[in-house]
Amino acid sequence: MNEVKASMAGSIWKIVVDEGDSVTAGQDVVVLESMKMEIPIAAEKDGVVKSIVKAEGDFVNEGDVLLVIE
Repeated sequence: MNEVKASMAGSIWKIVVDEGDSVTAGQDVVVLESMKMEIPIAAEKDGVVKSIVKAEGDFVNEGDVLLVIE
């Protein structure tokens, strides 16, 4: 199991995947917005999205779990 975490504080602008989607390492899965910049967050490993922990519009802190890949 691999947790995708926020690399910095910001708001979730867009979640690019759905639960059950297959993802590959390096694929963007979430886009954060911080200081009017869009920051893509990529999966670190191949797998299937097991659960999406946060929702679009949620504010997150650095290190918060955004989704889980199995």
